[in-house]
Amino acid sequence: MKATDFRAKTAVEIKQEIVELLRAQFGLRMQVATQQTNKTSELGKLRKNIARARTVLREKELEAIAK
Repeated sequence: MKATDFRAKTAVEIKQEIVELLRAQFGLRMQVATQQTNKTSELGKLRKNIARARTVLREKELEAIAK
């Protein structure tokens, strides 16, 4: 997901998306650890998406403070 997609959402929606991404990351980590999948590159993609979402959420928080 791109940062522009996150910017179009509200803060509550972004928080929900972060929770979903963290759950997906945990599930994928467990699959990799138990050798049920070979999609190790997906872990990096999930991590970056989580970081993007958190960055946009922080931007929204700073905008609210500045107003």
